[in-house]
Amino acid sequence: LNLFKIRVFTLANTAGFLSALARGGMFFILILMLQGIWLPLHGYSYESTPFWAGIFMLPLTAGFVIMGPLSGWLSDKYGSRWFATSGLLLIALSFIILAALPYDFDYPIFAVALLIMGIGNGMFGSPNIASIMNAVPPEDRGVASGMRSMLQNSGMVVSMALFFTIVIVSLTHLFPPELATSLTSAGAPGLIAPMSAIPPTGALFAAFLGYNPVHTILVSLPATAVAAISPVTITVLTGTTWFPTTLANAFMPSLRISFYIGALLSVIAAVLASMTGSRFVHELQGKEGEKEGESPETVEDTGLEITG
Repeated sequence: LNLFKIRVFTLANTAGFLSALARGGMFFILILMLQGIWLPLHGYSYESTPFWAGIFMLPLTAGFVIMGPLSGWLSDKYGSRWFATSGLLLIALSFIILAALPYDFDYPIFAVALLIMGIGNGMFGSPNIASIMNAVPPEDRGVASGMRSMLQNSGMVVSMALFFTIVIVSLTHLFPPELATSLTSAGAPGLIAPMSAIPPTGALFAAFLGYNPVHTILVSLPATAVAAISPVTITVLTGTTWFPTTLANAFMPSLRISFYIGALLSVIAAVLASMTGSRFVHELQGKEGEKEGESPETVEDTGLEITG
C-alpha cells in the first residue's frame, strides 16, 4: 500500500480502475443487445445469434489489435500522458455514439463506434501500464503489476454488477406493461396472464442463450388455449421480430443510461490520466535526488516528470 504514496502510481491505477468500471459490463450488455434484439430483427435465427454476435463485435477487437502495440511504442518514445488521456476520451465518444443509436441501428455506424472504442482501449492500455510500472522501484514492479491487475479485474467485476443491476431494475418495471401492450396489439390479449410468467431476467437471458421464450410458454399451455389463438398470431409471436421489438422497448432506456454512465466514468479517468505527467521513471528520479543531496526516498514521494 505504500506504493500509493507515489502520485503517478495512484493516478494511473485509479484511471485504470475507472476505465474497467466503465467498460467491463458494457461488453456483455452489447452482446445481449445484439443477440436479443438486433440480430433476430435482421433475420438471424435465435440459435445462430451467439456466433454472429461475436462476429459483429470484431471491430472492437480490430481497433485494440491495431492501436495496442502502436500506442505502447509511441508512449515509450513521447510519453504516456496524452496517449492514455486521448484513448479514454475516444472511449467516452464511443459510448455517446452508442447511446444515440436506436435499437434497429445501421450496422456501419455501430461498427465505427466499436472501432473507436477498440482504438481508445488500445491507446489507453499500454501507456497507462507503462506509467504504473515506471513509477515504482524495480524491486517492487512485481507487486505493482499485481496491484494493477487486481484493480482492473475488480473494476470489471463491479462494472458487471453495476450495469446488470441497472438493466434488470429497469426491465422489472418496463417489461410487464410493454409485454401486455404488445400482446394486445398482436391480437392475443388472452396470453397476457400466461406470458407474464416470463421474468424480466428470463426474457433477457433467453436471448443470450439463443432461444425464444415464447415457444416455451406456448408449449406449456393447454391445447385448447393454443387452439383459440389464430395461426397468424402464433406466427407473429414465434417469429424473429415480435419478441425482440417488445424486449427492445423495455431494454433500451436502461442501456442508454448505462452508456452515459460509461462515458462519464471515462471522462473522469481521462482527467486523472492527464495529471500523471509526460514521463516518469523511478530510476532517474532517484539519481536526480542523489545529485541534489536528497535521499531517493524523499524524491520518490514528490515525483519527477521528464518533459524533454
